[in-house]
Amino acid sequence: MDERGADQPAARVRAQHVGGIDETTVDLESGVNVLAGRNATNRTSFLQAVMAALGSDRATLKGDADAGRAEVTLAGETHERTLDRVGGDVSFGGDPLLADAELADLFAFLLEDNDARRAVERGDDLREVVVRPVDTAALRRDIERREAEKREIDDELAALDDVAARLENRRERVAELEAERDERREELADARDALADADGEDSEALAELKARRSDLEELRFQLRTERESLESLRDQRADLREERDALPDPDADVAALDDRIEELRARREEVAASVSDLQNVVEFNEQFLDDAGDVTAALADDPARRSDGGTVTDALVGEDDGERVCWTCGSTVERERIEGTVERLRDLRDREQSRKADLDAELDEVTDRRQAVAETRERREEVAERLREVEAEIERREERVADLEAEREDVADAVSELEAAVERDGHDAAVDRAKRVNELEVELDRVESDLADARETVEDLESRLAERDDLEARRREVVAELADLRERVDRVEAAAVDSFNEEMAAVLERLDYDNLERVWVERTATVERRGRENVERSEFDLHVVRETDDGRAYEDTVDHLSESEREVTGLVFALAGYLAHEVYEDVPFLLLDSLEAIDAERIAALVDYVAEYTEFLVAALLEEDARAVDADNRVTDI
Repeated sequence: MDERGADQPAARVRAQHVGGIDETTVDLESGVNVLAGRNATNRTSFLQAVMAALGSDRATLKGDADAGRAEVTLAGETHERTLDRVGGDVSFGGDPLLADAELADLFAFLLEDNDARRAVERGDDLREVVVRPVDTAALRRDIERREAEKREIDDELAALDDVAARLENRRERVAELEAERDERREELADARDALADADGEDSEALAELKARRSDLEELRFQLRTERESLESLRDQRADLREERDALPDPDADVAALDDRIEELRARREEVAASVSDLQNVVEFNEQFLDDAGDVTAALADDPARRSDGGTVTDALVGEDDGERVCWTCGSTVERERIEGTVERLRDLRDREQSRKADLDAELDEVTDRRQAVAETRERREEVAERLREVEAEIERREERVADLEAEREDVADAVSELEAAVERDGHDAAVDRAKRVNELEVELDRVESDLADARETVEDLESRLAERDDLEARRREVVAELADLRERVDRVEAAAVDSFNEEMAAVLERLDYDNLERVWVERTATVERRGRENVERSEFDLHVVRETDDGRAYEDTVDHLSESEREVTGLVFALAGYLAHEVYEDVPFLLLDSLEAIDAERIAALVDYVAEYTEFLVAALLEEDARAVDADNRVTDI
């Protein structure tokens, strides 16, 4: 930690109109910061201000204000968050420390309604809490893409398995064709010499015959080339038609998928609005129970809502008799009844959040299907366009073949007539020699064409073999990436379980509960049906082991934990997530609130233990509990 002047705190927090706070500035020091005071002294509101400045949306705007602000200054940099009332909701703006505060909300901001703390008390799915920050849908999509790439690489490698043998065969064929080419060249040279000896006997008809024979062989070569190209195009057309027929017709699905996407989006927005409304109600009532500042201001001018001759604050706080004045009807209500209502609202909010998560997952799935349909449609259009181009080229080539065949017939007829004329002139030997030269020229052209094709094949095979190393290297990378993707959630789960069990063992040893021997999480695997597939899924089972007076250990249930034991277990579970997700890398604060169920001595031991994991530990404590804690900084006025 850098050295600072005495008047320069490690962190400074400013808040305006957050929770029950009108305006405040509080300096914090590295280490343990204790917010000491009784209920209704804005300690929870201050923690909300810290959360807001860091990036959380789980902060409330003062009831009589339309705008608020929270900021935290760290190492000379200030991060500010604004809160504005828009209709019935609160809109957040500014430049907080965190772009995404989900991890911090779950595992660093441990207020009373923190999901990780409450998961133990409510018997929620502990695994779901741990893996919630991990985008498992995105992981599945990444896995599917890597698996597709691996299949493509495997297909390419399988196709390369016989390349070496084919390459050796092609090299032998090149050598054979080179020898045949040399032999034909020698024969052609001899034939041309023989024909040259007969040049003196050439007539005009013989000269023309030589030229027309050359034209005929050229036409035959062109015709052979065009027919080969035409055959290749017909094969390509057959492949394109097969691919077109194999592609599903997406038109029937698009409209239904678009309708489903719109329906899911509308339902998600409704549920999100419901969650937001419930969250606001829950936070308002929690604020009403704990800090009561803004409600006091709202009721200060309304004597009809006072239940006796005392002050409004007395009626709201009611610390002596455990009662509150209901903020909706003004009647006096037992605190336990309000707390019960708030707990039911929390449960309803959690159910709505679960519904929203399900809708998000289904929306992702349907959107992916819609994307696949769009890609299929695009591919069908590409295939159809290419098919039209190929069919047009086939038609052009067929016309060209027909023209060449007609021209060949004409030239063949002319050659026959010239041969007859030359033979009538008595030049049979010259005709035979000319025929031989033409035959050898055609044969040499064929050999050289085959040789060029064989050499091209050798080059292609050598190039493909050169790609094998790259393909195998990429395959190793893809396999490693797949393993990492598949193990990512597994690693997070395993780390969370190990951390929880390790931390819980250490905490229980420090807190010294009389008959609580061990609290631990067991990670088990189950198989559940998801669509058409059986998918393996982990579950976290929480176990409690107690010890009798005679030293005999037995397993108990979570339901039998005392309130203090449940609170400690929930806090340690949240701390395990804090460590497993390495939240401390990005969030320098760990916030604690609502520890009243734990006795002062154990709070002191717990705070001392937790402080080593964070730069700033800020704990809101009652005055009698705060006195037991060895703090680096005490705040009594907010």
